[in-house]
Amino acid sequence: MRQFSTAVQTVLDSDLIEFTYLIKLSLNSTYYLTSNSHDLEFEDNVYIANGGLYEFDSPRFSTVIDRESYKIVISEVLNQLYAEFRNNVIGKDIEVFVALKSAGGDYMLGADDVLRIYKGTIDKPTITNDFNEKLAVIEGTSPMSDLDMSKPFITSRDGMDQKSSTDTSFDEIYKNSEINLKWGKI
Repeated sequence: MRQFSTAVQTVLDSDLIEFTYLIKLSLNSTYYLTSNSHDLEFEDNVYIANGGLYEFDSPRFSTVIDRESYKIVISEVLNQLYAEFRNNVIGKDIEVFVALKSAGGDYMLGADDVLRIYKGTIDKPTITNDFNEKLAVIEGTSPMSDLDMSKPFITSRDGMDQKSSTDTSFDEIYKNSEINLKWGKI
């Protein structure tokens, strides 16, 4: 079960919960963005309010192991992310945090008070341009995205020689040799 700090638990137990998102994109350069109206500092990094954060998915809870994609859309007026995408960002890290507002009106930005709601890697970076606006769309997946991956393996003598020239485990595949195996207890 997830443990919360006393301050966070107090806010979660209240009737009104105000929060802001903090998004860390660890591309070739690291970008810190917030959905807040002004910049916020968390873990010695300044999360920029006017960094072009346009749209992002709400957190989803899943009861099964799946790919759980997460989409972030950023206004791309400076062409920074386009240059990043050209230098290959697939597999780079994304982290999304939520900072809650305390009863006093300030965001709680202590390490124990900020909640990480998503951590994954970039799967599909794209730039869209409809001549009215240019957007960078980043789709991230969780580490479970590897469940969709398939790696074919050629079961032949030549296929094994590509892996190890000293392994002879597939040498008999083409020789129509028959082996009788007994399964279970003898």
